[in-house]
Amino acid sequence: MDARDIILKPLISEKAVAKMGEGKYAFRVRLDANRTQIKDAIQEIFKVAVTDVNTMRMHGKVRRQGKFSGRRSDWKKAVVQLKDGDSIKVFEGL
Repeated sequence: MDARDIILKPLISEKAVAKMGEGKYAFRVRLDANRTQIKDAIQEIFKVAVTDVNTMRMHGKVRRQGKFSGRRSDWKKAVVQLKDGDSIKVFEGL
């Protein structure tokens, strides 16, 4: 599996931007990706050293439109800790 298939997109939220000062970056990743695959993918794509990876499964919310009810799909979030001094340039200036 290619590294760009594992990392789907960065997460930009108020909490995620606040954690960037500590060297922690949040990403939306594939549901079947494990911590080792996520670490290798981040290091390959952004050329940084990853020291820690935390993952969590986010359950999809129930949504309604009139009398019809549906559910958003589940997804996985990964928060990666970078080595001191490393940063991801894409996020700079947020």
